[in-house]
Order: sequence, then structure tokens, then C-alpha cells
Amino acid sequence: MKARALALRFGLVTGSGTDPRMRFGRAPLVLIGLSLGLALMSIVALSVGAVEIAPTRVIAILAHGLGLDLPWAFEPEQAAVLGAIRAPRILLAILVGAALAVSGAAMQGLFRNPLADPALLGVSAGAALAAVSVIVLGATLLSGLTRILGTATLPIAAFGGSLVATLLVHRLASRDGHTAVATLLLAGIAINAIAGAATGVLTFVADDNQLRTLTFWTMGSLGGATWSTVAVGAPLILAAIVLIPLHARALNAILLGESEARHLGFEPERVKTLLVILVALAVGTAVALSGIIGFIGLVVPHLLRLTIGPDHRWLLPGSALLGAILLLGADLIARTLVAPAELPIGIVTALLGGPFFLWLLASRRGRGF
Repeated sequence: MKARALALRFGLVTGSGTDPRMRFGRAPLVLIGLSLGLALMSIVALSVGAVEIAPTRVIAILAHGLGLDLPWAFEPEQAAVLGAIRAPRILLAILVGAALAVSGAAMQGLFRNPLADPALLGVSAGAALAAVSVIVLGATLLSGLTRILGTATLPIAAFGGSLVATLLVHRLASRDGHTAVATLLLAGIAINAIAGAATGVLTFVADDNQLRTLTFWTMGSLGGATWSTVAVGAPLILAAIVLIPLHARALNAILLGESEARHLGFEPERVKTLLVILVALAVGTAVALSGIIGFIGLVVPHLLRLTIGPDHRWLLPGSALLGAILLLGADLIARTLVAPAELPIGIVTALLGGPFFLWLLASRRGRGF
């Protein structure tokens, strides 16, 4: 009866007991609010910086780009700063934040574990190791590969590293069609340790220029955002962000249990394979473009789940919106708190996400995982 009630609630089956309030309740309002919040946060992020630009002028510049002339005058230098520096950075923050949050929500549903996170399971570490290998060895051992792939080498390598790490963790934790949660987390910790050690070796042999790049890159930064980097990463990340929510009903079914999911017409192993590839694509590209940014994938789904519940039809798009908002806020703090210097954004997200992670562990103490 409990499984039947959950299936009705998640819209997996129809019946006279379906509560219309679940269709027209809080979740749509929360998504509308998050959409408005993302628009507002984007304008604030575009306004604040070394060159202050009033929000009305930001709107006027954006409207002018669309062929509309508003009554708020602006200087050409302000339009140049907005178009060449801030706009690609804001757009990259939105893409990376959405990618990490959606990936975290998908992995938590897929593995039926609230602690599943791309960083905790070694996905980010695998992408980082592959990307660091390209940075350090790209001019020597991997020169042929970098010559063929060009600027796409780093995103492709990061995707490959994250895919290998995800498949390895999943393979180690799966047996007879079932995923052991404890083994999953332990395998993720082991992959993190191995990838971290290999990254340390590459850092040790790097020259001064490579070491300077690695130092800032491994702590996460959006400072290198340009229209070129956005153009390379946007199609890959957008593909994952659009395709992952298409499996929301399958994730709801897996929450009921894999045998129940099969009974409802879903193939859990096929869904797992597709989602693992999409998560690796999103996380690998995000890590390649912005470095390692932790805790977004862990914190955002939990915050949203507390508000609108576990239904992935709302949780996945909501996570994308909230992840974008939080990373925009973290980037705003990173580039203004110690201006004119800039904090690595990974430090800001760790300071925000670390206490939340400890609270999560403390709240679950005594209940087991």
C-alpha cells in the first residue's frame, strides 16, 4: 500500500486517489520563484564589480543588445565591460552551477542515497586528474592528442576522466543488479584518494607556469571565462541539463525499489547507464571549464527536497535553477570580498557547504544510512 501511495504521488500510475494538490501545489510556485530569483541575481552579479554599473543601466545595455532603446543612458565603456568580461562569466556560472546541482540530484536519486555527490563519489576527482594530465603532459606526451582536438582537449579529457571514475565506482558497488550503498561510498573515497595522489604527482613534476595554472584551477575559478570557453562548454552542459530531467519518472520509480521500477515498466540498469553518461558529461565539462567546485551537487538537492519534496519532476529543474543562483552568489562573494584580489570560488563553496554537510551527518546520526 505504501508503494502504491508513493507511485500515485509521483505520477507513476493513475488512480482516483491522485491528489490534485500535488499537481498544482507548492512546487510550481517554487520553480517560478527560483526563475525570478535567477533573473534578479544575474542582474545583481552583472552590476557589481570593479566598474559599478547601476541595475537599470544593465537592463538598458541588455535591451540595447536586443534592439530596444530604454530611457536609461549608459557609457560605451560600461557596455564593453558588461559584454566582454561579466556576461560570459555570469553565463558560465549559471551553466556550471546548474550542471553540478542537477548531477547531484540525479545521483542521489539513482543511488537512493542522500550523500551521493559528484565530488564525494570521485567523479570530480576523475575529471580533475584527466584535465591536470592534459595541462602538465599536453605539450609532451599528449602533444598529438592536443594538436588534433585543439581547445576541446580539456573538456573531452575531463569528460573521459569523470566517465571512467563513475563507471568504476558503479561497477565496484553493483552486484547481481543491486547497488550496495556502503560499498558505493567507500569506492568513491578510494577513487578520490587515488585520483588525488596522481594529481599530486603531476603537480610535483609541473613547471612554474603549469604549477601556477594548477594552483588556481584545482581550487575552482570562473576568472578565465570568455565567450570561447562558454561556446565550447555550453552545448555539452545544456544537453545534459535538458536530457537528465527527461528521466525524472524513472528516478521516481527507482526510489520505490528496482523490482517495483521494473513492475512499472522501467529498466533500472538502462536508466543507470544513461544517467551515468549524462552526469559524467555535465560534471566533466564543468570541471574542465571552472576547476573543482564542491558541495553544490550535495547541498542544492537537499535544500530543495526540504521545500518541495522528493518528486524528481520538480526536483531536477528546481536544482538547476537553485544551483545556478548559489554559484552566482558564491562567485559574487569570491570576486568582491577581498577586491581587487579574488578568492578561489571552491573555497567559498566549501565554507558554505562544509557546515551543511556536518549538519547532515549529525542529523542522520543514530538512524544509519
